[in-house]
Amino acid sequence: MFKLPSGSFFDFGFHFVSISSMKYRNLGLTGIKVSEIGFGAWGIGGLSKGATSYGPTNDKESEKALLRAFELGVNFFDTANIYGEGHSEELLGKVFKKNRHRIVIATKAGYFAHNSPSDYSPANLRGSLKQSLRRLKTDYVDLYQLHDASIDIFKNGDETISTLKKLKKEGKIRAYGISVNSPNDGIAAIDKFGFPVVQVNFNMIDQRVLDCGLMDLVSKKNVGLIARTPFCFGFLTGKFSSGMFGKRDHRSTWPEKQRQVWSHAPLLFSDIAKREKSTPAQLALRYCLSFKPISSVIPGMLTEKEVNENLQAGILGPLRWNILKKIRIIYNSEPFFVAGPKID
Repeated sequence: MFKLPSGSFFDFGFHFVSISSMKYRNLGLTGIKVSEIGFGAWGIGGLSKGATSYGPTNDKESEKALLRAFELGVNFFDTANIYGEGHSEELLGKVFKKNRHRIVIATKAGYFAHNSPSDYSPANLRGSLKQSLRRLKTDYVDLYQLHDASIDIFKNGDETISTLKKLKKEGKIRAYGISVNSPNDGIAAIDKFGFPVVQVNFNMIDQRVLDCGLMDLVSKKNVGLIARTPFCFGFLTGKFSSGMFGKRDHRSTWPEKQRQVWSHAPLLFSDIAKREKSTPAQLALRYCLSFKPISSVIPGMLTEKEVNENLQAGILGPLRWNILKKIRIIYNSEPFFVAGPKID
């Protein structure tokens, strides 16, 4: 059974600093430093074909959100070639063209479109990167990740990894990593294939990273760990009910029972949030920030208001051990996944 680790995993203190004093962490052994709160850029991509986004967006609002995040010290922006069919990358390229050297851009490859078959072949990785660089208005990306990749893709050889290493040697990428389907795949990516950076789901109601030992392994081997979905697809912000999603929102395709369970989840942590003087979103982020092996947590942010609220979590600081223990007890006592943790 999982036990909360000692102080080597947690930072117990609170940080009373101005909101512009963002804190930064090492991205494993890559030599790259990233803001502990990054910017998840799927949402700003807007609508794609099918129910594959977080709904319609306003580009002017998205640009304001990006600039506000940058102003407050965010330097890590995580996107992918298929977010908004490339529109997310285009926005980043437009907004940060003059400040490219001051930010860290992570993008992904492996899909031509949402719900399409994956392709991690050398030709596709190179072709996808070429298009991403064009949209991002740059000649390199800081982190190039395999998108939602299963470890099964390596069973027929290591051409994929060889290609990533060649791209790094050519100066087209500074580092490479993998965005995994499950924490267990993250363990295999590190142990069997030596990936220096792993991106994975992690939040208060999805603690599989702790259950399977991935957090311990990342700490032991000094691997960069990026925590995505800190709000569990928005539900932990307490702003959504199960029936609020339009047909163009990918959450509308999920089982109704799963949406109901996750909509109810913030109520279970409401007393903790009040005692910690945090909004539900801030509590969710502070939870992730409490784990030192995490290099950056990347909430999706669509507006300046969301940026201001979320970045306040960094000022409030990591949670104390006794609070983390209470959250763990709630997690262990509730069935948060209706049919198993398969939603990514």
